Amino acid sequence: MKSIGDRITFVDEKNRTTIVIHPEKKILVNAFMGAWLAMWHTIGFTIIWALNVIKLNQQEKIIIYIFLSFWCYYAFKVTKAFFWLLYGKELIKIDETSFQFKRAILSYGKTTPYYFENIKKFKCEMPEKGSIQEVWESSPWVNGGERLSFEYFDKNVKFGRKLNERDAKLLFNLIGKRIFERNKK
Repeated sequence: MKSIGDRITFVDEKNRTTIVIHPEKKILVNAFMGAWLAMWHTIGFTIIWALNVIKLNQQEKIIIYIFLSFWCYYAFKVTKAFFWLLYGKELIKIDETSFQFKRAILSYGKTTPYYFENIKKFKCEMPEKGSIQEVWESSPWVNGGERLSFEYFDKNVKFGRKLNERDAKLLFNLIGKRIFERNKK
């Protein structure tokens, strides 16, 4: 097993290359996010409990239902982002005919094959320094920030979440070389 930077490992075999990209491991950020998530869930469950126990008029119930709809949305999104930080990974397998990609939390996720003859415009893109996009993507509750992408049947496939510029370029070169080698055969 070889390593590119702090978060990317790969195994080169005769007919296959396997690459694993792990999320950033920031213990303090994960602890604060876990505490915030616990507080968010506590608030929601307290509101649900109060909705069933306290006698409220119709207007108050409507306000609480509207709040709970927003609460559910953010509870789902932030819980998913938190579990991604703790247990997530991006798996890439490049074999004789295809580039296979899986975004997984623990082992849960779907592997999707992308065949070489249909992959077009493989590129590496970094947000501008100091831009709103860079600040937004650096926040822990945002799962985006993919650095590498390619077109596949008019669909844009992105991967390499929150990689720094050096790691993204090294991964881009590794994958590009492997795809070119396999395509040549």
